[in-house]
Amino acid sequence: MAEASSTNSAADEKGSEGSSPESVPPSSTISRVKLLDTMVDTFLQKLVAAGSYKRFTDCYKRFYQLQPDMTQRIYDKFITQLQTSIREEISEIKEEGNLEAVLNSLDKIVEEGRDRKEPAWRPSGIPEKDLCSIMAPYFLQQRDTLRHHVQKQEAKNRQLADAILAGRKQVEELQLQIQARQQALQALHREQRELLAVLREPE
Repeated sequence: MAEASSTNSAADEKGSEGSSPESVPPSSTISRVKLLDTMVDTFLQKLVAAGSYKRFTDCYKRFYQLQPDMTQRIYDKFITQLQTSIREEISEIKEEGNLEAVLNSLDKIVEEGRDRKEPAWRPSGIPEKDLCSIMAPYFLQQRDTLRHHVQKQEAKNRQLADAILAGRKQVEELQLQIQARQQALQALHREQRELLAVLREPE
């Protein structure tokens, strides 16, 4: 039974290595979602071929000699769980990244572009030149917008500076007026004291 299992595994390995994704005529297209699924299937086939039953029994030779049937069941269970686990992981990645919708959208863009006669996004064929031609107007517009905001803010700053200078001037004028009134009050107070002193002098 072990020899039969080994022979079947060898045949599976040979079939897996010789298998390839379904050939598609050059004129037709295959969706990227289907291409991804085909790549996953091919990967799993090659993975199973790399971990053939013969290699598995070589690693656990003593156990295989004692329990060949159990070894076969363990191997089958291991391969099944491995394939299921890999498919589940890939499905989670596809769901988290919304890959099917993205790939279908990419297929749609490619199909719509087949009949388009106007130049593509890179008409010159030089990425740097085409990127500059697309981005330069945007950056120039942003520069003009920033300049406008800067000029507007500078005008506001000048108005604030003028208001501050005018306020300082008013404060200085008030300080001068206060000083003048203080001096006048001091002079009046001095004159009053002199007058009282004169009035108190005996005749």
